[in-house]
Amino acid sequence: MNHSPTPPPPPITTSIDSAFWCGKRVLLTGHTGFKGAWLTLWLLRLGANIRGISLPDWPSDPNMFALLGLKDRCDHQACDIRHRDRLTPLIRDYKPEIIIHMAAQALVRRSYREPIATFETNAIGTANVLDAARDLPGLLAIVVVTTDKCYENSEWVYPYRETDPLGGHDPYSASKAAAEIVTSCYRRSFFHTGETSLASARAGNVIGGGDWSEDRLIVDIVRALGESRTPTIRNITATRPWQHVLEPLAGYLTLARALYERGHAVSPAFNFGPPADQALTVGQVVQAAIEEWGQGATWKHEPHSNAPHEAGLLMLDPSLAIRELAWRPRFNFETTIHNTMEWYKTYYAGASAGEMLELTHSQIEAYAKKAM
Repeated sequence: MNHSPTPPPPPITTSIDSAFWCGKRVLLTGHTGFKGAWLTLWLLRLGANIRGISLPDWPSDPNMFALLGLKDRCDHQACDIRHRDRLTPLIRDYKPEIIIHMAAQALVRRSYREPIATFETNAIGTANVLDAARDLPGLLAIVVVTTDKCYENSEWVYPYRETDPLGGHDPYSASKAAAEIVTSCYRRSFFHTGETSLASARAGNVIGGGDWSEDRLIVDIVRALGESRTPTIRNITATRPWQHVLEPLAGYLTLARALYERGHAVSPAFNFGPPADQALTVGQVVQAAIEEWGQGATWKHEPHSNAPHEAGLLMLDPSLAIRELAWRPRFNFETTIHNTMEWYKTYYAGASAGEMLELTHSQIEAYAKKAM
């Protein structure tokens, strides 16, 4: 009996181009947040049609999404993902081809103050999004964004791989591990067959212009410098894999396209992180940021003995994404910190909204050229 040879897998497309994204119906949750605003603008540049779902109130003040005037350029919908009855028709009626789920309570310290709300948003909210997407005609790809903190962190010196155990010391980390378990459950129970493919994306310690969230290192620095104060840093020894916001966003877009084109052949989870030489201490990052700011800026170290638990060492192994998706980091740390501080220096120098939009476009364009 003759058997036809197994066809080769589709070629991997390494560039993020408008030929694929133009006209695609993309649903983003958390589109008004820091990463959400950058991704919204990038997808608009690529010609995608976007429905965004986020909380009614801006997640920060200032807010990048509002500053750049993105509300009028996409189908902006206000909804708490914990409210399933409101959320479900917003997802199903839009008939998306691709969903990128980023909405989350993303702050470790807030999770200590609001643990139940954190679990409800990150675990139950993820379940609500995935349940609304079940059996949705025309939906080919779902990317659930979690975090590097979803791993049970033993502070080993080796980077964590996608097969390492999930866990979490603080409510935020544990809630993101729970979101990963929810995603795995839905993938194996409801998305293992049919036209919709589902995977999760894990990245952490993302920096870049436009983040004004509380308890973020770069944000604390630039708020102080922008107000002519000396930044005070509490923990300078923690080591993290620092990366520019466009790096993981490129990963999410690449993963979404792979799921769209290759379906269930794609692996279920991916790390997106920088090379090991970009795992720097907080103190090193602060000094680099201060030097980029210039103008005689200084900083000081004041440790807090009663601060909540924070991991001292956490790194990711992105080799699966490099091998399977042909994704790789494009910015070194010098470019990352330069672009980040350039954005904030321009803002605090009094640039107009139009000038900030132009600068943000130019940084996306520079990254896209490196990714071609």
